[in-house]
Amino acid sequence: MRAGTESALARVVKVFGAAHPHHAYLFANRRANRMKVLVHDGIGVWLAARRLNVGKFAWPNDTASALQLTRTQFDALVLGLPWQRLGDAGIIRVI
Repeated sequence: MRAGTESALARVVKVFGAAHPHHAYLFANRRANRMKVLVHDGIGVWLAARRLNVGKFAWPNDTASALQLTRTQFDALVLGLPWQRLGDAGIIRVI
């Protein structure tokens, strides 16, 4: 979590080959209570940090692969909410 904008951008380029405009790249610490978001807004990049005083961010178990989130899921993740329950995963079809 010591990475600044340049080193976070270098990591994104190393892993994904490029930082695409209008994409966000998330980084978290091992305890999952801190997160950094690198965003390429089409003009430049910015880096934001978020720390939860209580609780943890919910991450998928498979950390080896990239995960695509909807805007609603991303917003919930940044707030520390259970983002996995949003979208199609949260639909109730039968009672």
